[in-house]
Amino acid sequence: MDFVSILSSDFAKDRCQKLQDVSYLNLTLSIFILFGILVSYLPQHYRIISRGTSEGISPYFILLGTTSGTCAFANILVSPISRADVACCRTVSTFECVAGLLGIAQVGIQWFCFTVILLLFLVFFPREPTLPDNDAPNGHTWQQALMVAFLCLLHGLLVILLSAALILTRPDYLGTWANILGVTGTILAAIQYLPQIWMTWHLGHVGSLSIPMMLIQTPGSFVWAGSLAARLGSAGWSTWGLFLVTGCLQGCLLVMGISFEIRARRDKTNEDWNGNNARCVVGYLGSESAETDDEGGAIVENEENERRPLLNGSRKSSRTAN
Repeated sequence: MDFVSILSSDFAKDRCQKLQDVSYLNLTLSIFILFGILVSYLPQHYRIISRGTSEGISPYFILLGTTSGTCAFANILVSPISRADVACCRTVSTFECVAGLLGIAQVGIQWFCFTVILLLFLVFFPREPTLPDNDAPNGHTWQQALMVAFLCLLHGLLVILLSAALILTRPDYLGTWANILGVTGTILAAIQYLPQIWMTWHLGHVGSLSIPMMLIQTPGSFVWAGSLAARLGSAGWSTWGLFLVTGCLQGCLLVMGISFEIRARRDKTNEDWNGNNARCVVGYLGSESAETDDEGGAIVENEENERRPLLNGSRKSSRTAN
C-alpha cells in the first residue's frame, strides 16, 4: 500500500485534517517532553561515566528496557495512525507535518537514549568482581553482559525484518502487528524494573543508577502518556499505556533509591559524630595523663622555662647558700 492509497482513505483524510488543526498547547507540551526526555537521560549517562563503572545496574534491566524501547519505537512507526500522519506530510505544510510527527520523535529519542545506556553498560562493565562473594545472585559476569547486548541486537533485527516484510507484502496486518508490538513492549516494560528493584534492594544502594534521572522521568512518564493519548486517542492505547506502566514501576524504584540514600547519609552523619566524640575522649584522657608534682598538681612549663639552661638553676642555688 503506497502513500496515494493511504491518502485516499477516509481515515487518512481525517488525520490530515487533524494535522492542519494544530493545537499550540499540545505542540508546546510535545516540544517540552521531547527535550525533557533527552535531558532526563543525561544524568544517567554522566553517572556511569563519572563513576567509571556500571555496577549496581542489572543486565536484565538493560535487556528488558532496550527490547521494550525497540517494541515501542517499532509500534509507533508501523501504527496506521503514524503511517497516515507521515502520508499527510505530502499535503500539509512543513510546520504542520513536524508538529504532527513529534510523537514519533519522542519515542525515537527515548529509544536512542536507552541504547546509549546499553553501550555505556558494556563499556564500563566491571571486569573484576565488585562483591566479595562471586557466587552472589547479583554477581553478574562479563559473558552475561555480552549475551544481553547480543539479544538486544538480535531482537532489533527481527523486529526490523518482520516490519519490513509486512509493509511490503501484508500491509493490512500492520495494525495487528503494531498492537502485538505495543502489548509486548508493555509486558516487557512491566517486568523491566522488577530485576532492578530486586537488585537495588539486595545491594542496599543505587550504585550507578541515577536518582535525578528517575526524578525527572517518573512524573514525565505520566505527562508523556497523557500527551500521546491526546494525540493518538483510545486507538493508540498500546502506545501510551506502556508509559503509564513504566511510570508506576519507576516510581517504586525511585522511592526505594531515595530511602537508601537518606539512610546512607544518616549513617555517615552518625559515624562522623561518633568519630568526633572519640577524638574528644582521647584528647581528654591525654590531658589527664599530664605530669604532676608530689601533691598531685599538674606541672606547667612555659616555653621560657623549657629553654632555660639547667646550670642557671644550680648557680642561683649556690649563691643563696653563700
